[in-house]
Amino acid sequence: MAGKRGRSAVTGRFVKQSTVKRHPKTTTNETTGKRSKKK
Repeated sequence: MAGKRGRSAVTGRFVKQSTVKRHPKTTTNETTGKRSKKK
């Protein structure tokens, strides 16, 4: 499940993408990708 997540730099909590657009200085986007399982 690849995608982007917004995270608040102040609280560390995940936020919506609309919040990231409104507060670019205090939020960041994290890119998430598929995790591979090692056997």
